[in-house]
Order: sequence, then C-alpha cells, then structure tokens
Amino acid sequence: MNDMTVMQQPQLSDWQAICALSDIVPDTGVCALVKGRHVALFRVGDASPRVYAIDNIDPNAGASVLSRGLVGSIGERVVVASPLYKQHFDLASGECIEAPENSVAAWPARVFADMVWVAL
Repeated sequence: MNDMTVMQQPQLSDWQAICALSDIVPDTGVCALVKGRHVALFRVGDASPRVYAIDNIDPNAGASVLSRGLVGSIGERVVVASPLYKQHFDLASGECIEAPENSVAAWPARVFADMVWVAL
C-alpha cells in the first residue's frame, strides 16, 4: 500500500522546528522523529540551501535509512538513492523513480531564522 500524502497548504500550527540548518552538512540528510514519524531531512546546496523532507522508512526494506542515502539528481529531479536497494526517491515529491508504487510521503520543509522547519 502506498503511503503518499496529499499535500495541502500547512497551517501555522503544523510547522515544527527540527534543527539548526548548520546541523545538516550540505548535500546530506539526517533523520528526525516528528509527530511519531521517522522523517528524513535533506539539505541541498551550501550558498543558497534548499531543504526537503520525506519519510525515512525505505518501503522496499522496511528500515529507517533514507536519510543515509546519497543525494544527487536524475535530470532536473533532486533525488536520494536508498543505501540498501539503491532505488531513487524524488526529494520534492517522494516518488520512487524505479517503482512508483513504492513512493514515500513528502512534507513541506523550509528554513526560517537559521532553523529547519517541517510541516506534518
């Protein structure tokens, strides 16, 4: 079963500060427990960083590992490659490129006051 979440405009109360932007090395990810979910947070770029949040559980392995994957791109898409089975997950949408039925939820993420915020 696919755990994709339809994203709606988050309310102010949905946003939660997770960590300082400097806690995430550019072009890597970290895992955080947010409202009981394992969430993978990614920082892409250094000078003008973008942040992304997707579920951290690899649906192919059932393990909380996506935050440890390699960040890169496939065409215009910014992706993370699972460290276990190497499937690529689009960081903006959570879509699994090789097997869309194994996609994960993607969550709104932003940087404000040097903190990474996620809305679930």
